[in-house]
Amino acid sequence: MRLPSHLRCPHHLEQSLTHEAGLEDVSELNCSLGCRFPVIRGVPRFVESANYAAGFGLQWNHFRKTQLDSYTGTTISKDRFTRCVGGSLDTLNGKSVLEVGCGAGRFTEVMLAAGAKVFACDLSDAVDANYENCQHSQNYFVCQADLRQLPVPQHSFDVVVCLGVIQHTPSPEDTIARLTDYLTPGGLLVIDHYSHNYPQNFFQRNLRRALIRMPAGLSKAFALTLARILLPLHRSTWNVERSSSRLRKLLLKHSPLIDYYEAYAHLGNKLLSEWSVLDTHDSLTDYYKHFRTTEEIANCLRKCGLEKIEVSSGGNGVEARAKMPASAAKLAAAIH
Repeated sequence: MRLPSHLRCPHHLEQSLTHEAGLEDVSELNCSLGCRFPVIRGVPRFVESANYAAGFGLQWNHFRKTQLDSYTGTTISKDRFTRCVGGSLDTLNGKSVLEVGCGAGRFTEVMLAAGAKVFACDLSDAVDANYENCQHSQNYFVCQADLRQLPVPQHSFDVVVCLGVIQHTPSPEDTIARLTDYLTPGGLLVIDHYSHNYPQNFFQRNLRRALIRMPAGLSKAFALTLARILLPLHRSTWNVERSSSRLRKLLLKHSPLIDYYEAYAHLGNKLLSEWSVLDTHDSLTDYYKHFRTTEEIANCLRKCGLEKIEVSSGGNGVEARAKMPASAAKLAAAIH
């Protein structure tokens, strides 16, 4: 197991973590003050999997490869990430990157291919899927951890990335503030967030209210079954005679299925079905779902002391990037 040099005990940040030398299969990491953290299926675990993000763990382990460009043969994830980071992946080459909420690795593999040194983490056991997909990269480490107590010192990373995540945390503003804590002077923060224009119809809103009260396994089974039942009906209305267009409009307005036939027609029926079922589960089972305007995100970044703030409408709603001040005086002001 390759341990990053800045890996620390989350309880005693002055203490490095080690494992027993010579072991091929590492079972735990230790700090000199007695803390022990299990390594399960190759991934260090600093939190339990039973938390509000458990549904995402089930989701990404079920759909381990669905949104990976290496699996779809497209550049959907790369294009989205490139836009969020500012138009070029060259800025990542050789940079240390913290990816919070790494999921199955759709953006992890993009960053690794761009030459970044990626420290990936997720609150859920989606880290199992991420590890399976990315473990062969040299500049890669993944762990299951909580952003509120990461096993690294503050101000350790050139770039901090958090895409598709912040709206699903208890407090988006607190999450953004914690993300900035891990930036080096001059470091880049890349985030996105749902906007108030996020599409939700009556059935989606009310099904979600019911499903988030269920155990994660039961809500997953219900959401996936419902999506698979609705898929043939949606598919039958796509690209057919004009007489069926009214039915399609009705479905798009009222059905709880996330329909990608217009957006990603080039994926083909098999992958379109996978994406629709995946994101239907995602939209119906996320425990937290917050919405923010571009102005609210910009204001939050300013309050965190960041500069060179760029916020725009795009993707899932709001996309933003900003930098930690590089000068010592500005950095001290941002930190305090």
